[in-house]
Amino acid sequence: MAGVEAIDKLTHQLSRLPGIGRKTAQRLAFHIVAQPEEDVRELAVTIFNAKKQVHVCPVCGNLTDREICSVCADPSRSRDTVCVVKDARDVNALERIRDYNGLYHVLGGVISPMDGVGPDDIRIRELMSRLAEGEIKEVVLATNPDVEGEATAAYISRLIKPMGIKVTRIAHGVPVGGELEYTDEITLMRAFQGRREL
Repeated sequence: MAGVEAIDKLTHQLSRLPGIGRKTAQRLAFHIVAQPEEDVRELAVTIFNAKKQVHVCPVCGNLTDREICSVCADPSRSRDTVCVVKDARDVNALERIRDYNGLYHVLGGVISPMDGVGPDDIRIRELMSRLAEGEIKEVVLATNPDVEGEATAAYISRLIKPMGIKVTRIAHGVPVGGELEYTDEITLMRAFQGRREL
């Protein structure tokens, strides 16, 4: 906005957030400056405190503001199954279904040679250390069904198989409400591979 450098700077900072384009950032900037000063201060303090207090759980790699995350600290969770995911957002997604009662292991990324990310750049070593303790009987690989997610799952599976631990992969297929006509070939192939008896 011409002549209001502070709004331009705020708009620029907001537009750096994922999913926020320039117009949305500008709308948010105008909304923020129109709010009471106390509300704006509370927003700024909340953002700062979240950044300062949230850290990676030393056990699983999930995000937490406690010593260990709520999943790892929950004694009612099954200790013999661990679900391997790319990041903390995936933990949140899986927790919403309320059907999984095991533990998690957050990799903090996926193997992506094009982006210069190899196995040593994500938390595979930490996963192997957890598995070596002998309590885990099944590893569920729940990385995304894209090239990097599939490569990461295949790599981890090859490492785990010799340990005698069961390795499973979440099923991928046609979404509920989807139409076969508009479904891509890879998704249809996965749907056939993951079919089950009724």
